[in-house]
Parts: sequence; structure tokens; C-alpha cells
Amino acid sequence: MPMSDASEAMSAPPLPHYGILKGPNGLRAGWRLLIFVALLVPLGYGMDRSVDALTRRMHADFSTPLGNVLLLDLFLLPLVIATWIMGRIERRTFADYGLPWRRAFGRQFWQGAFLSFSSFTILLLVMRLAGVLSFGAIALHGWDVWKYAAAWAVLGFLGALLEDFFYRGYLLFTLTTGIGFWPAAAVTSLLMGGMHYFNPSGHGLGPVAATMYCLVTVLVLRRTGDLWMPLGIHAAWNWGELYFFDVTDSGYRANGHLFGASFHGSPLLTGGGFGPEASILNLVLLAIWGVIFSVWLRGVRYPNPAAVQQQPSQNGNWATR
Repeated sequence: MPMSDASEAMSAPPLPHYGILKGPNGLRAGWRLLIFVALLVPLGYGMDRSVDALTRRMHADFSTPLGNVLLLDLFLLPLVIATWIMGRIERRTFADYGLPWRRAFGRQFWQGAFLSFSSFTILLLVMRLAGVLSFGAIALHGWDVWKYAAAWAVLGFLGALLEDFFYRGYLLFTLTTGIGFWPAAAVTSLLMGGMHYFNPSGHGLGPVAATMYCLVTVLVLRRTGDLWMPLGIHAAWNWGELYFFDVTDSGYRANGHLFGASFHGSPLLTGGGFGPEASILNLVLLAIWGVIFSVWLRGVRYPNPAAVQQQPSQNGNWATR
């Protein structure tokens, strides 16, 4: 070996050693997810005990806005806290996990909301033309119209935030660092769809629709770089179901609605007890959404490569950014 080659070989840094605990992106994804779950479960249990005592004292009805706030807090606060702790450990931010607060309620959020509500309205109009839906009369008047519209708008967003950030926040990002984006997207989408099987009347097309919805919004996340457009899509859909048209939302109904829609006809067209999400017409709509977003949104913006790559922490441990 020439002297120059020998000196270069001696001066070259040693190759990194990866093992069962540590990989190229710091602590392996599986271990980080186990830590996340270990944080989330006791936090959720503690919140469950607190909220259960409070709801019993207040005789809260989960079909009302107040009852929904308590129910959402049961899961949303532990999720945010556990994600924040993991971010501190890994030296990452909420933006790295798909939720940059500086982009909150920006243009893409409202674009998603407009597309979602208009699509949902068209879906119900098609059902009306098919003879399986009646919109009913206006059920609210005066101040109640605005009061419940605002209340369900807030709750529709909180419900979207809980579901989207759970399946497409820390969970999706961490799986992506371990197995790649689209395999992680498939896993989280199937998980979300599978959980809808346990909803009331969830034994039909509801879980299939939930899986398709998750895949479509994961595509939106991939192209936009964050969850704000998916949140707009989800929040507006919730608001249309729970408040504006009063249809079943994934097996659940709500009080304080503008119209009083009712279905009659084949569950294949109406979605049955699960609601219009489980309609074969909604599966067609989701496929159309997939085409629209594929053509409309260009480029790949998620995940941020700088957030995925390992960065040494100040004390030299496994923390990443």
C-alpha cells in the first residue's frame, strides 16, 4: 500500500457501530415508540380517572359540546404531554412531528376545510338524489344557531387534532425513521381503520373508509409538509356531520344541530348506523380526493430530512433532532 493511502486509512474516522439499541438515526424507532407508549399509558390512565370523577359529578352527556370537551381532553392532553417529553428527549420539536404552530390556521388549513365541507355537501346531495336521504327542517333558531355552530367548530377541530396527531404525529414520524415513509403510512392507516372496527356499527365499510381516509391525508401531509391541511379537512367534515347536517359521525350522534337529516334505504348507500363515511359513495369520493391531491399538490416536504438525521447532543447521548 502506498504511504499516502496508508496515512489516509489511518486518519479516516471509524465507521459507526450500530446495534440492537442504536441505529443511524439514534435510538432505534421501536425503542422510542416503547418509551412513548410507556409515557402515554399512565398519563392517559391518570386523566381518565380525573375526568371520570368530574363527569359523574357534572352528569356530563358526551353527545353535548361540554361532554365532548371532557372526553377529548381525556386523550388529547396526555398525547400532547407525551409528545412534548419525547421531543425534549430527542431534541425535536412539534414541527418535526408534523405540527408547526406558526402555520396554524393558515391558507392550507382553510383550503382543506373548504374542499372537505363542499365535498361532504355534494356527497349528501347525491344521496338525496338517490332517494336515501332527507335533510329535514332547521332545528335551531336565533342565538342557538351561532352558539352551537361555534361550539361544534371548536370540538370538530379538537377531535381532528386528537385523531390526526395520534396516528400521523409522533407515531408516523418515528415509524418513518425506522421503516420508511410509505410502509409507516400503511401501518398507521391500517391501525386507524382497525380501531374504527370497535365503533358503534363499525363492522361494515367504516373501517375501510377510515383506512382510505388516513392514506389520502397522509399523501396530503407528504406533499404539504405538515398536518394543517389534513386538520382543515377533518375538522370541516366533523362540523358538517355533527352540527350542520346532523348525521352519524363514525357511529356517534350529537345534540345541538342545525338540520335534522335522516337516512332511509340501503346501508351500502347510506352507511347505515356508522354514518355516511361507511357509504360506498364515500369510498368513491375518497378515491377522487386521492387523484385531486396527487395532481394539485406537488413535491415531497415530509418528513424534514434535517429532523430525521441524527445529531449528537451536548452530553453525547442518543438524543436526536
